[in-house]
Amino acid sequence: MARIIDLKTFSDNRGNLTIIEKILPFEIKRIFFIYGVDSSERGGHRHKKTIQGAVCIQGSCQIWNSNSDGSPLEAFILDNPSKCMLLEPQDWHKMTNFTSDAILMVFASEYFDSNDYIYEPYQ
Repeated sequence: MARIIDLKTFSDNRGNLTIIEKILPFEIKRIFFIYGVDSSERGGHRHKKTIQGAVCIQGSCQIWNSNSDGSPLEAFILDNPSKCMLLEPQDWHKMTNFTSDAILMVFASEYFDSNDYIYEPYQ
């Protein structure tokens, strides 16, 4: 089940330092960035094996999620780089409402494999 985890952040008069260490429940095999998004939706899939952690390191976006338990789409807003959304393989998700300056960084537990993607949403 998708959920938001708070990343350890240290703040003082010099700024903020956010750490991603020993908090993701997988070994990171791939990192990618989504940015420069127009009004399009991104994602629209789930995975067979891949677990993902998504952090909007600038701007904001919305991630919609549903899973095999029949629950309706649920919206999560990523608007702070100290929030990480954890997506399990069974979490069908799509990303929307990117601000013009948004940069979404995604950590993945698996290397890219086109056979790992399932595009059909749950009913």
